[in-house]
Amino acid sequence: MGNWKLEVVKMTIYMAFPVGLFHYFNQPQYFEEWVINKRREMYPPDDRPELIEMKEAIRAFQKEQELKMLQAWEEKNK
Repeated sequence: MGNWKLEVVKMTIYMAFPVGLFHYFNQPQYFEEWVINKRREMYPPDDRPELIEMKEAIRAFQKEQELKMLQAWEEKNK
């Protein structure tokens, strides 16, 4: 077999290999591009005209509701 020095070397290799791989593969520059591409694949940007029109209609409705609430508040506080 071997003596205690061989066992120390083997244990060092057993521990250093996974730690080294973990350190190497968890660097942001290695997987940042992959994450961005995967996110764009799963959740594509919504630039369709119907969605843009719907979002504008929602904003206009919310703005109208805010104005009504503000006018009601002003009338109440007069």
